[in-house]
Amino acid sequence: MARRTLYWASLALSPVVVVLRFGFAEKGSLVFVLAAVALAPLAFLIGEATENVAEHTGPGIGGFLNASFGNAPELIIALFAIGDSLPNVVRGSIAGSVVSTALLVLGGAMALAEPGEIDRRSVSLQISIVVLVVLLFLVPSIPGWHGDPDRHSLYVASLPVAAILLVVYLLVTVRNLRTHSASERAPAAVDAWPLRKAVGVLGLATLATALVSEALVHSLDAFGEALGLSQFFVAAVIVALVGNAAEQGGAVVIARRGNVRLGAEIAISSSTQVAAFVAPVVAIASSLIGRGLPLAFRPIEIGAMAVAATVVVLVTIDGRTRRWEGLLLLAIYALVVVAFALSGDR
Repeated sequence: MARRTLYWASLALSPVVVVLRFGFAEKGSLVFVLAAVALAPLAFLIGEATENVAEHTGPGIGGFLNASFGNAPELIIALFAIGDSLPNVVRGSIAGSVVSTALLVLGGAMALAEPGEIDRRSVSLQISIVVLVVLLFLVPSIPGWHGDPDRHSLYVASLPVAAILLVVYLLVTVRNLRTHSASERAPAAVDAWPLRKAVGVLGLATLATALVSEALVHSLDAFGEALGLSQFFVAAVIVALVGNAAEQGGAVVIARRGNVRLGAEIAISSSTQVAAFVAPVVAIASSLIGRGLPLAFRPIEIGAMAVAATVVVLVTIDGRTRRWEGLLLLAIYALVVVAFALSGDR
């Protein structure tokens, strides 16, 4: 009972953060701390709602819905950053999101859950898309390692890359969802929420997460300066974690409760969606709200995404999860964070 009361009390922090940010235009350290705390119960709520959606749709579609709702803040944050002329923050947060969901979230889900089976076909297909994304990102990235990475010619080179990624992502997603719909539909548990309620709660929790994430991001500068952190580190680690807090927390909670199959699906779906959907959409939309954003990533960003995809392939190739493999993913993520900290800004 006390735990439930604390849970609902912590949910009340969300409107407090929204009032401070949008009512009083506050963006200092207090807002950062309150927003960070407020995101935790929202992650639990999204996780619970997704579990109930999955009771009606199966883990594949449930994982896709969680990744879609959870990545809404990431997209919103990126668009705000473009409007504020912060291209390095956008690229850093995209790369950091791909890496954190693939290593930190999947690692946490595997480490905290009992060993179990995952959908090997679905996970392999989606992580293959991440590998394709990294290879295509090299087209504008390699020229960007010399000279201005934000020059217009690189943005022009990024547009066909973005178009290809969107087409591939949409085709694979439609095929994946049709397969899951045909093979995973089963009667929902007796105590499951009605589908309409579950989707409604998921949508409202995601909206609250987006507002709280926006408030937190606008208070990051003061927080980062106080700690002496580089803009790249703030973007690739803190913004990435904040923008994906919903599905990150939800995936780990779901796996911890015994559904490691769905937890893994959420983690990989989120990583794939950021790489193959959020990144190209942001690139295409950037010219409408500010200067066009080239998908020209730094070597450290390309390398981190490539390492994350390779390691995930190795630990999921047999279709089973083990706690030591989860701990390995967490250790690799920790090393990536150290590399991000040492790399500094451009």
